[in-house]
Amino acid sequence: MILDPKIPSGPLAEKWNKHKFDMKLVNPANKRKYKAIVVGSGLAGGAAAASLAELGYQVSCFCYQDSPRRAHSIAAQGGINASKNYQNDGDSVYRLFYDTIKGGDFRSREANTYRLAEVSANIIDQCVAQGVPFARDYGGLLDNRSFGGAQVSRTFYARGQTGQQLLLGAYSALSRQIGLGNVIMHTRMEMLDLVVVDGRARGIVVRNMVTGEVSSHAADAVILATGGYGNVFYLSTNATGCNVTATYRAHKKGAFFANPCYTQIHPTCIPVAGDYQSKLTLMSESLRNDGRIWVPKKQGDERPADQIPEDERDYYLERKYPSFGNLAPRDISSRSAKEACDDGRGVGETKVGVYLDFKDAIKRLGKDTIAERYGNLFDMYNRITGEDPYTVPMRIYPASHYTMGGLWVDYNLESTVPGLFVLGEANFSDHGANRLGASALMQGLADGYFVIPYTLGNFYARSGVSDVTTEHPEFKKVEADVAERTNKFLSIGGKRTPDSFHKELGKVMWENCGMGRNEAGLKKAIELIPKIREEFWSNLKVLGKGEELNQSLESAGRVADFLEFAEMMCHDALDRDESCGAHFREEHQSDEGEAVRNDKDYLYVAAWEYAGVGKKPNLHKEPLVFENVELATRSYK
Repeated sequence: MILDPKIPSGPLAEKWNKHKFDMKLVNPANKRKYKAIVVGSGLAGGAAAASLAELGYQVSCFCYQDSPRRAHSIAAQGGINASKNYQNDGDSVYRLFYDTIKGGDFRSREANTYRLAEVSANIIDQCVAQGVPFARDYGGLLDNRSFGGAQVSRTFYARGQTGQQLLLGAYSALSRQIGLGNVIMHTRMEMLDLVVVDGRARGIVVRNMVTGEVSSHAADAVILATGGYGNVFYLSTNATGCNVTATYRAHKKGAFFANPCYTQIHPTCIPVAGDYQSKLTLMSESLRNDGRIWVPKKQGDERPADQIPEDERDYYLERKYPSFGNLAPRDISSRSAKEACDDGRGVGETKVGVYLDFKDAIKRLGKDTIAERYGNLFDMYNRITGEDPYTVPMRIYPASHYTMGGLWVDYNLESTVPGLFVLGEANFSDHGANRLGASALMQGLADGYFVIPYTLGNFYARSGVSDVTTEHPEFKKVEADVAERTNKFLSIGGKRTPDSFHKELGKVMWENCGMGRNEAGLKKAIELIPKIREEFWSNLKVLGKGEELNQSLESAGRVADFLEFAEMMCHDALDRDESCGAHFREEHQSDEGEAVRNDKDYLYVAAWEYAGVGKKPNLHKEPLVFENVELATRSYK
């Protein structure tokens, strides 16, 4: 298959407007004839469902939580980017576009990234109109702060709960449409497979997580907005329910998976405390505006932080990257923390941590100002660790966070399966090999509010109303496949829980496909993962029945998908024999430990086609063409 990104012609700044004008339209009366399924109710899914219903389409929205308000978008803390230049500090659409391209180490599409920067300003206006309580300055205007990878203040925020407030805004719009009957909301429903009829996505099969009932749902298009796959590492900043199932099952039905090795490690997380943990906690990147990151200069220095004098501290980000300092991008900051700990200068009982210190900021600004900016984050840290960050430095360490890889989509956000659209973190399109902080919320809302309402209408106008219903044989076949898979989980009768396999897989992935990768480690992982998978299918223990609330059964399905997906992820990391952004191949680094790209051989999107369990997937390449930015060695010094 030739991958056609369907990028419009013309100057970069005019592509989106030109494309919108060239699209075919569906008149208001005809919109009522079309049905759309939206899987996921976070910022991307909730915004899409609300916007499409407002236009007049029939929308069914599915989420596995008990309410759309529980989507993992709620966990985002620090802010959302937009190029409004309120600070008059030199920001612009083009600068946001360039910072995003550069932050992704020149591994994303120009056209998609520019569109994201272009619509970002509209997002803020939309959310303010919904009542999102963004922080404001002394004059009552919207305030901004800085995030990593930028030298301007473009991040809008609501203390440390920006994701929650934005999600409540989207939820209010969604609730209005639910109340009007334009959206049918299905909660506690998990998508277990995609239904493809005559090469086109026609619906999904879901399981009611309370009763165990399996049912089919048909539509004229399916939209996946199901987040990322960071939990492939077991320990991550994601909620424990976050998974790869929806996108991976779609992948097995023909949707190519792009750049799965591009996984972001967030530098500012509470370190692992013990083997009992099932997840890690994020401390917002916004803290790096005022907190200073350091470790002792001497190896093995176990003195309390307040007993280590200034001249014996290494503020390593300020030393290594003076232009950006503590706001260096996430991939660079994460690797620098790892290097310091590997050098024997880590802090805390485990020695796997660095300090994030607010002493100077409190002295400069006062405790009340710091509490106003970050109070809920400080409280959260105190509750988890028992330490008061107002008086002692926070201890942080990198952890799995966001995933830049996802299902391949074209400029219209349509996958390689016609009629299957993918939004937000579930697609690959905008961030390249490393996402800049505060850009996840921006992409989710851009896709849901300002892109899919146009591109889905164009698809409907060109393809027409579907006459396929859930009575079609393909729906019955997929339902039978789902039932067979469920019965298989329940009938194995082994001795190990799904979580034990997940934990074992996560350790293999973190050690061999985490912050640093090398050929030997990746080949080792590719050898180990099938062995774990083989034991999973022979020694899995799932108690209970399928026709009831059964969280062990839910977990088994998700872990089974991770055990297949992880192998593809390692193949991608092994095949990409270069360092770029968060994909750091240890064989390709400069004398200073910086990533070394290979633009000659790897200037492409790697889109993988499913070839069967245990078989290396087929690689397809979408060349990346840079007409508006010059390829350069990324530097934040």
